[in-house]
Amino acid sequence: MKFQNLKRLKTRECDGNNGDFLQTKDIVAAFENLLPVVHRTPLNESATFNEMTGTRLYFKMENLQRTGSFKIRGALNKITNLAGDVRKNGVIAASAGNHAQGVAFSATKQGLKAKIYMPEKTPLAKVLATKAYGAEVVLAGESFQEAYEAAVLDQQITGATFIHPFDDYEVMAGQGTIALEMIQQCADLDTVVIPVGGGGLIAGMACLLKNYDPKIRVIGVQSEGAPAVYNRFKGMGNSRLEHVSGIADGILVKETGQLTFPLISKYVDDVVTVSDEDIAIAIIYMLEREKMFVEGAGAAAFAAVLSGKVGVSGKHIGIVVSGGNADLDKISHFKRLAAAGKKKHKVVSL
Repeated sequence: MKFQNLKRLKTRECDGNNGDFLQTKDIVAAFENLLPVVHRTPLNESATFNEMTGTRLYFKMENLQRTGSFKIRGALNKITNLAGDVRKNGVIAASAGNHAQGVAFSATKQGLKAKIYMPEKTPLAKVLATKAYGAEVVLAGESFQEAYEAAVLDQQITGATFIHPFDDYEVMAGQGTIALEMIQQCADLDTVVIPVGGGGLIAGMACLLKNYDPKIRVIGVQSEGAPAVYNRFKGMGNSRLEHVSGIADGILVKETGQLTFPLISKYVDDVVTVSDEDIAIAIIYMLEREKMFVEGAGAAAFAAVLSGKVGVSGKHIGIVVSGGNADLDKISHFKRLAAAGKKKHKVVSL
């Protein structure tokens, strides 16, 4: 089905770096490109959470996407657009887990060889899932940055095409298709809250949303343990981090993208941070009330709303639940963090 009802969507370019840009027409093209493969994920409301927050919350359930996260959108859009002459060397990527699975699935779907570098502390479930989708996995480094650097060195030797998890316009266009679905599913959204690691998801979505309706507020959410985009956006602290930590491993990135940040700077209204305790509270609420076990990064946007970091009174708030590839072994840890967080802070209670 073609995407319709976009009369308000302007086609002006979203400025990027050095004369390059992301255009809304690229996001619409990506939407059409992905239709045969990706799921049109639901935009769910919860009466319980609406009552808790005094507003209407709309959860974009990308945890129900193929491979368990939104990352397949950008990876598949990039890989399906590869020219025929570069396909023979396969693809290579670095990822904390979800991008890895998206690349592995997409490469296998296209009949290409895939090699993925992942941080050594990547949850075992994500490593095994990536292998199951057909990719070779190499564990390297403390964080995404070290895995990325190892993958780049390998790419220079093998000639494989590097599929960046966020700093690529075709990847951003694929992630931006989430915004297309959200505005079609709910025309009343006035704020959209999005988790942020390197910025590919929020850059693609913000480009689309702001060109559709500049009045829609776009809010990014980072982990307190990895605030690279937050620091740069606010003009404070280090934008290149030495260490990252936290339970939201999908957004633990040491440095923002060179292509993503100009789009974030232009189109995003604000960026906030949330603690591990905030995220754990959101994870447990989602599990107890919605019977959804989402990962830390997937709960970050909801955590920002629950903790009061994002003002929501009387609004229609879209919340991107970016992934559901959580480690079952960590449920008890999340429960302890959530209990500690409720004692330390004023948290909306049921």
